[in-house]
Amino acid sequence: MDDRKATPRAVVLSALLHLGIVAFLFLAVLPCSSYENFFNALHLPAWLNPITCSRPLELKGPVIEATLIGPTGSPPPKAVKAKPIPDTVPPPPAVPPPPPPEVKPKVAPLPPPPKQPDLKDQERVVEQGLQQAEEKKVQEEKQRQRQAELDAQAAKKKEELKKIDELFAKMDAASAQTKKADSKARQAKQQLADLKNAQENGQADLPNAAQRQTGNNAQNSNLADEYAAAIQNAVTPNWLRPDNMPKVACKVHIVQLPGGDVMSATVDPSCPYDEVGRRSVENAILRTKTLPYKGFESVFQRNLTFTFMPQ
Repeated sequence: MDDRKATPRAVVLSALLHLGIVAFLFLAVLPCSSYENFFNALHLPAWLNPITCSRPLELKGPVIEATLIGPTGSPPPKAVKAKPIPDTVPPPPAVPPPPPPEVKPKVAPLPPPPKQPDLKDQERVVEQGLQQAEEKKVQEEKQRQRQAELDAQAAKKKEELKKIDELFAKMDAASAQTKKADSKARQAKQQLADLKNAQENGQADLPNAAQRQTGNNAQNSNLADEYAAAIQNAVTPNWLRPDNMPKVACKVHIVQLPGGDVMSATVDPSCPYDEVGRRSVENAILRTKTLPYKGFESVFQRNLTFTFMPQ
């Protein structure tokens, strides 16, 4: 088919279609009374009319006149002015309208009263609370007393340590002073010893000693006993002996390193000395710093229990 012939035909069909749609919409907008008037004007039977208006209800009885209100009601008839007729009848006495009935407000029922708790339970709860408070107060008081006792003990111990430190400081100061004063006494004593040795027969070349060392007539010498004697001789010059010290033995636990370096010294609880005497023995060993080691390697002990004998 030629496209030039098909295009005008399509335009005509499209125009007819639009005209039909517009006509249909126009006919749909028309009221039903227009269709009835059209068929009546052409004297056509009513059954050919596809759209008919609904008929009003027809009931038996007299006609009731009414005035329609609203958008569907017709406008009311015009009022006719009538001449006023004089009122010759006196108006009825004015009766006040009856008062409106009194409306009593509804009162909501009150909730039932709460159940009263048992007085015995209340007393028991109060008594338990008072008892717990009293126990807590007693515990707090005990804790305060305990803390006060601990503080008092700590302060007392601190004061005692302070006094001991002051005592040793005084002893060290007195020892420093006495060392200077004893130097001349040692020189004089040494001179007297030299004169005494010169007078003794066969003992002119013996070394001088502060105290003559004697044996116990033993056949064999024990190296451990010699080691203990060497420690005694090393510690004694460093001992600042307090007054009224008893001449009894005192055990001391010594911790030392190989070579004789002293790490610590602790007096055994069995020592009969008082606190000052025990502290003096411990300080004497700590002042020595290095104990005899060379020649005593076979009997060396890192943890040594030494019996200190005051001379």
